[in-house]
Amino acid sequence: MNASPALHPGEKRESKIAGVLLTNADLDHVLGLALLREGPRLSIHATQAVRESLRASGIAGMLETYCGVDWREPEGRLDGGLLARTIHLQGGPPPYQKQSSYTSGHSVAYHITDAHSGGRLLIAPDVGAMTPELLEAMREADCILFDGTFWTGDELRRIREGARTAEAMGHLPIRDGSLETLRAMPARHKVYFHINNTNPILDPHSAERVAVESAGMRIGRDGMEFDL
Repeated sequence: MNASPALHPGEKRESKIAGVLLTNADLDHVLGLALLREGPRLSIHATQAVRESLRASGIAGMLETYCGVDWREPEGRLDGGLLARTIHLQGGPPPYQKQSSYTSGHSVAYHITDAHSGGRLLIAPDVGAMTPELLEAMREADCILFDGTFWTGDELRRIREGARTAEAMGHLPIRDGSLETLRAMPARHKVYFHINNTNPILDPHSAERVAVESAGMRIGRDGMEFDL
């Protein structure tokens, strides 16, 4: 969830957001919650590990003081006839949290099914490795939104000496990681999102963009809609 002004409840302190599903507690995933603090009570689906991180950051306390929060397990029935299945991924707590009580649940993907249409969506923005459960969900999905953070593992090191690799940051690079796997998936819609500004696939004229689109992938952008 990006910290976008569009999320602010406005003068009427209203919001059309029925609930929030958190995939992890990294700041770029959760700072948008601060813009919802003056709206109605929030329903937040998050693992115990993510909740602990939000308390360590102070974000949980802020929300509970302002609007109030109903914390929910990220599994089962959601509003609007949606069913969510949580897929635990590799990864530890966010950098601001030095210790954690949990060994798993810091990063998850969501496999969401529309109980009315049967459409299936996989949301996986923070994938460090392919796991059997994740691959199964990818094969079942009609639409896949997948981690497209980095093109190569050493992408940041080419810009800044001593920077961590993509894998060390919990992201499977596209070129030697996810692209061929996604090419083989039968989903009608396959989209890379959560793309870092160093990733050359953002350039519509780059060879990397051509390689991604030739594999049947699309590049995520604001306002995309899918009919499942």
